[in-house]
Amino acid sequence: MSSEGRGGGNFLRPYFMLAFMAVALPVITWEGFYIHQAHAAIEVTPSFQANSSFANAQLLYTLRGHNGTVKSLAFSPDSRILVSGGAENEGIIRLWNATNGKKLGNINKAHKAAIESLVISPDGQTLASCSDDNTINLWSLKNFKFSRSFVGHTSNVLSLAVSPDSKVLISGALDGIRLWDLLQQRPLGTLVRFDNLIYTLAISPDGQTLASGDNKGVIKLWNLSTGKLISELAAHSNAVSAVIFTPDGETLVSASHDRTIKLWNINTGELVRTLTGHNNWVNAIAINPDGQTLASAGRDGIKLWNLTTGELINTLSGHKDWVSAIAFSPNGKILASGGFDRQIKIWGTPPKRN
Repeated sequence: MSSEGRGGGNFLRPYFMLAFMAVALPVITWEGFYIHQAHAAIEVTPSFQANSSFANAQLLYTLRGHNGTVKSLAFSPDSRILVSGGAENEGIIRLWNATNGKKLGNINKAHKAAIESLVISPDGQTLASCSDDNTINLWSLKNFKFSRSFVGHTSNVLSLAVSPDSKVLISGALDGIRLWDLLQQRPLGTLVRFDNLIYTLAISPDGQTLASGDNKGVIKLWNLSTGKLISELAAHSNAVSAVIFTPDGETLVSASHDRTIKLWNINTGELVRTLTGHNNWVNAIAINPDGQTLASAGRDGIKLWNLTTGELINTLSGHKDWVSAIAFSPNGKILASGGFDRQIKIWGTPPKRN
């Protein structure tokens, strides 16, 4: 499956749909915007333990309930709630108490097809989900009630990213990248249409740079203030499955179906390090908020790496099939993983007993 043509050349003044209609929105070209850094009042300050490297991590809980592959995981800013999205046309979002592993509830019929990505805004107000049904849905994190659908993509929406100030949602799909106003719940515009098939997105910690990864192994960096393409990297020999910025914003980490993980210097575009060790596709990556530990997931379980040295420090085996999604809690204490085996596993260091 391929897509011809390129987009993102001229940025015209956006116009907005004032009323929601259950039809595809017209193409909106986008002029650019400025994202302010998150205010200290809504930032979560992790309380790290000396063992946050996860070198001695153990399986704490196994969560069961999904009827298909677990495609996406996300934590609330206070690390108390874990949300998970499933595949096999399940279309259900499941809610869990991340502290004790107990099920909190479901959002049934969240989508008509597999849920590809979930994100929670840093202010803790909004849960956003996207799906193979081409839509993005917004939910209140306070009561998990539906609030709005974003339509406009014409194909599978595979990735979501939200700005540090919780004002802008960005979606990556097989037909390009779009931007949405989370506060006023309306479209902002289209960054690029039919460039390559967009598999993954990430926003830098300062909210100024967007990284996208596509089916051809290309990573692109975009300036979110101007909408201009900053740089383009022929990063991998196969599809880019995940991109993520380090907490200091200096490094971009990418994972690929070519079995490698690569670290890139954001300022120079140079390759800093290549991590090898997975025996097949690397499906997902996550970075502990302390910036020291990288987790990667694939057919051979979860591997934990020292981000500074590139050393493999631990391998977590517990899933009976491919690991498809992973996420660190914002407080840095636990790691959640989801797999083709329909299970979610919570990893961490058990509390010491006196």
